[in-house]
Amino acid sequence: MKPAADLSAELRRAYLFAELSESHVARLLEDTRELKLQPGETLFRHGEPAGHFYFLRQGLVKLFRLSPEGDEKIIEIIRPGETFAEAVMFMGTKGRYPVNAEAVSEARLLAFSQSRFLGMLREMPEASFSLLASMSRRLHMLVNQIESLTLQNATYRLVTYLLEQLPGGSATAPEIQLSVPKSVIAARLAIQPETLSRILARLRQGGLVEVHGAHIAVRDVQALRKLVHMPPERDTPA
Repeated sequence: MKPAADLSAELRRAYLFAELSESHVARLLEDTRELKLQPGETLFRHGEPAGHFYFLRQGLVKLFRLSPEGDEKIIEIIRPGETFAEAVMFMGTKGRYPVNAEAVSEARLLAFSQSRFLGMLREMPEASFSLLASMSRRLHMLVNQIESLTLQNATYRLVTYLLEQLPGGSATAPEIQLSVPKSVIAARLAIQPETLSRILARLRQGGLVEVHGAHIAVRDVQALRKLVHMPPERDTPA
């Protein structure tokens, strides 16, 4: 594990820890475990008692539910620097994980005691309000995602996803390196893998993208934005 000072700086970039003092982060780390997961390894299952929340340092973790028929619906892909399972701590001692968590790739993460974190929030009312505001913004983002998944068609969802992956400050032909398999992206967007492939093929035929495995070169960003009714990006002033 990193030295305490370096780890504290890494944690404070996440919204959940941003308002904590250095001393509180140090106290929290006293009761923290570092975990390593192999691809496909389960971290927790839907319905299990929730005693910890997590901070992902390396790799990818998927949160998902299973339908009665056994079909997997990916709720979210967790990336390095993000926390997850933190909302369950506010449900009290009866809180249970509402999803399954499984490593997509080799992963390293920190496990935090929910009871210890809640104890510190009781000592810091101002941090509690800041955290509430951050979680409200996150909830608003998730509501928008639900609206997109339920009201918009598959092409809209995939194009929006691709636009979200574009690196900031890209040139006229930005490139995307998909960090998860296309089957996982399809599940996250609630479409079939073959539908995703057909949409990419149509975008390629239209001259909007070029696809080479997990590498996608976007040839016309503005046309993609127009496709999902997003306003064109303005040129950044020199």
